[in-house]
This record gives sequence, C-alpha cells and structure tokens, in this order.
Amino acid sequence: MKEIDFMSALHKSTSRDYLARVNDIDYPKARAAKLAKQFGYEYWDGDRRICYGGYKYISGRWEKVARAIADYYPLPPQPRILDIGCGKGFFLYDLLKVIPDAQVQGVDISEYAIRNSKAEIRDYLQVGNAKKLPWPDNTFDLVVSITTLHNLYAQDLDLALREMERVGKKHKYLCVESYRNEEEKANLLYWQVTCEAFNTPDEWRWWFEQTNYSGDYSFIFFE
Repeated sequence: MKEIDFMSALHKSTSRDYLARVNDIDYPKARAAKLAKQFGYEYWDGDRRICYGGYKYISGRWEKVARAIADYYPLPPQPRILDIGCGKGFFLYDLLKVIPDAQVQGVDISEYAIRNSKAEIRDYLQVGNAKKLPWPDNTFDLVVSITTLHNLYAQDLDLALREMERVGKKHKYLCVESYRNEEEKANLLYWQVTCEAFNTPDEWRWWFEQTNYSGDYSFIFFE
C-alpha cells in the first residue's frame, strides 16, 4: 500500500468559487445535493451549480492520468482492468489509447451515465453497485476507483473497499476526497454535493486497515 498522486494536477485545473456554490439562491446547497444524489441528468449534464454542468469528453484530459497509471503498474499483456465508478467511461476510453490490448470493464451506479457514456466504450460498461461487484475473486490485474468511494455511507464504504480488494489481484488504486485542516474541510463541505465519507488522510488509512484494502491511494483536497 502506497500513497501515490495521479490526480491532483487534473483536480487543480478546475477553478472553484466555494462561497458562490453554498450561497446560491436558485440552487441552495440542500436542493443541489438532493438533485445531485439522483446521479441522473442533473448530476452530469444539468446546471453547473448542481454538479458537473455538462460532463463532456475532452480529448486528452484523462489520457495523462491513464498514462501515468499504466506506466506505474507492471501489467501483463492483455490486462484485465476494472474502473469502479466509471461514469461515462472517459477514463477507460483514454486508457485504451495507452494500453490498446487491455480488456476493460466499468461499473457505475448511474443508469444515466452508462446510457450516455462514450459510444466506443459503452459495451464494456454496466450499471452496478460498488458494495457488491459481479465478478469472482482475483479477476482483474488492475482495479481503479477515482473520486467515487467517498460518496458512500460507512456501512457501504466498508463493503466497497472489501469488494475492491476481493476482485483485484495485486494492483489497485483509488482516489478520494479528503481534508487536512479546517479551511479545506469547510471548502469540501461547501463544494461537495454527494460526499458522505468526510475523512482526514489518517482516517482514510484507518478505513483501509479495517477492510484489509492493500492497494495504493491518493487524496484530493479543496484548497
């Protein structure tokens, strides 16, 4: 298990007005969160004051992350790779540019995301829940979960971490939201609309130990 940062550069490329989001008149925080937690149109392609404001594929955006991950992990030929919380499949699509012979699969709780995923990758994606994955033990050479597991309540987070460990072989990587001080905690509370696991890095490591998660990890912070 190692902390390795694949994601902060991408995270920091987005500017955020924390106070504007939490004080919005049309979409006060409670309303925005209620809409976002349906993980439907409003979450992905609705108003930016709710969540993404239109989650579109941008050429090369995820390829940098995919290449960094592919370069780091020594994967076999035709590796089996799973993305837990795959959304519209953009990461997996760019990953196939880097590892063309990979056998990729993605799972996401959002029917809307799968239905509106990138057409070239859609056949490899399915609706499902991270707390109960439909694959046997040790199926995948690499399992990733990027900015997903912090959306789970404690009882489901416990199951999801154990499932991620179960279906993966040696290589696993996850990225979750976290905070290191009161300012970052406030910013996270202001910005997030679906987060349920508000943990410091040490608390996340506690979760990993409790669930026997042996993979790598990183955190994104709202500075």
